[in-house]
Amino acid sequence: MEQTLKFLNELTANGLVEQYAIGGAMAAFFYSEAVVTEDLDAFILFDQPASGLVTLSPVYEFLKSRGATERREHLLVAGTLLQLIPAYDPLTEEAVRQAVDRLVGETGTRVLTAEHLIAIALKTGRAKDHARVATLLEEAAIDTARLTDILERHQLLERWDRFRALHP
Repeated sequence: MEQTLKFLNELTANGLVEQYAIGGAMAAFFYSEAVVTEDLDAFILFDQPASGLVTLSPVYEFLKSRGATERREHLLVAGTLLQLIPAYDPLTEEAVRQAVDRLVGETGTRVLTAEHLIAIALKTGRAKDHARVATLLEEAAIDTARLTDILERHQLLERWDRFRALHP
């Protein structure tokens, strides 16, 4: 995985993406016990082109030039399945911008905060997302004021209340 992160760092260094941050189950690993996952989710921000149309083609071509191969919605990069997810709404854009720096081995990377992981999981709303929220609440050091602020600003308090009612 470390080599995959080096390639992601190169995307930023070469200006192909503005910023990236690890999300999903791999990001949760930085805050709680590991769970089984098949891929590394990388949320990415782009500088907005004048046309407003963002394309992943230059990113894919760059990674393919370093040996990546396509597998369904993933790229197999240095032995790791990688899913590139353009930040798709204000919540995911904010989450990438406010990601925290972490080390994997000797490679620096950026990881979504636990509070943003919870908010994104609540918004997505699948059973596995609810399980991730429960795990993070139990095992991670959550800044509840920060979480509440994120949930309020992104209109997720109702989902939070429903989740809390089901998972007291």
